[in-house]
Amino acid sequence: MILLSKKWFILVSIGIVLLLMGCQEESSSNVAEENNDAAEIEEIVGIEPGSGTMDIAENAIEGYDLDVDLIESSEAAMLSELQGAIENEEPIVVTLWEPHWSFREYDLKFLEDPQETLGESENIHTMVREGLEDEQTSAYQLLDNFYWEVEDMNEVMANFRDDDIEPREAASEWIENNRDEVDTWMENVEPVDNEEIELAYVNWDTEISSTNVVAILLEELGYDVTLTAVDMGIAFEALSNGDVDGMLIAWLPVGAASYYEEYKGEIVDLGPNLEGAQQGFVVPEYMEIDSIDDLPTN
Repeated sequence: MILLSKKWFILVSIGIVLLLMGCQEESSSNVAEENNDAAEIEEIVGIEPGSGTMDIAENAIEGYDLDVDLIESSEAAMLSELQGAIENEEPIVVTLWEPHWSFREYDLKFLEDPQETLGESENIHTMVREGLEDEQTSAYQLLDNFYWEVEDMNEVMANFRDDDIEPREAASEWIENNRDEVDTWMENVEPVDNEEIELAYVNWDTEISSTNVVAILLEELGYDVTLTAVDMGIAFEALSNGDVDGMLIAWLPVGAASYYEEYKGEIVDLGPNLEGAQQGFVVPEYMEIDSIDDLPTN
């Protein structure tokens, strides 16, 4: 009788252990399934076709042999997709850059890029038309002197995003709060008498910020400033033709590389007005993915 009870005890114990193991495996499977964000990614949401950002995104997809589609869009449409995914905690991958106000508003992260197909760091360059130095020396000097930090640009962007004020007003507020720095750019620059100057810019918050700051300072010098929003490629072409006088929008060495290579012999590069920018594939922090290597491949 005692022997029989021991057998039953052993059989019941084994059954319980197997049951617990099965539950644990099922639980682990569910966790893995819940965290397998990368497997759900079928596309990367991009911006305007023909931009340097899209060019390097295509190169990355090819270099990593990713089994995803790159969706052509616009900055506004891409950000709308990003916001919708975050509200529902859905997986999403977008092409994005820093500085950008979205990094202040959302918890985001760049995917690691072991092959460095997207570039580690970018600088934003100021470029002017040939002849500007001789014909409009004061404008040339100010554009050449203008240099600020990522935090400065983020502050301007945050002001006209969070407080619902116009970019020009946000730029003016930043200038007022950073007058000592601004005065170093204006030092020894001679005022003018209502001379006309035109700056091209891309309709991105980053470029809107820098262009408005410089436009206000040019007006302080006495210039009548026109700001013209165009696509990146058109901005380079217009500058090379002398149809505009300057721009502060060229992301190098990667973002605007194709346009720069095409027009670099016909424009004047004044160097970076901001250093330490970055662009790449970005995901919300809640996604269990850290590297481009984790995305689906062919």
